[in-house]
Amino acid sequence: MTTPIPSEKPWHAAFPSPRLTADIMPQRRAQMILSMRIASMLIIDVRRTDYEGGSIRGSLNIPAQGFWWNRGMLYELAYKSDMEWVVFTCGSSNGRGPRCAAWFLEHVREVAEDANMNVMVLEGGVKGWVKAGPQYTALMDGYDEAHWTELFAQDGKEGEGGGDVKAGVGQGDVGK
Repeated sequence: MTTPIPSEKPWHAAFPSPRLTADIMPQRRAQMILSMRIASMLIIDVRRTDYEGGSIRGSLNIPAQGFWWNRGMLYELAYKSDMEWVVFTCGSSNGRGPRCAAWFLEHVREVAEDANMNVMVLEGGVKGWVKAGPQYTALMDGYDEAHWTELFAQDGKEGEGGGDVKAGVGQGDVGK
């Protein structure tokens, strides 16, 4: 008789489940804010092992697996920088991004008691941003077209790339 191997718990099981849900920031609005610089917006990219192929210009990479411990410091930085919008993203904004945004929103509203800072999740994540076209990839640092072409081809072979990419449908999120 073999002993069953206990399943590994997901990384987020060590932290409290979020109680709040951050709203979605439409890609188009985020693109306009970045390109026209009409408001102060900080994008937090919570990818870790899949942080490849480029990042949205000016975004800050704080991997989701360590985000819980950094949310207070992030609030201080955003508050002191007078950020109007703090927008979270990951591969597809289906797992890590929304979870970290929810934790941050709870910190902003319940610990800092700040009712003014907007905390949102980027529609479609970085994959959706890339798929949205050149007006979006022009606002990326380190954009590597070959990386994304290969990634989307692999997603298609696995049956994950057939959905509406702008909305993140059908796009798996590594490390949910």
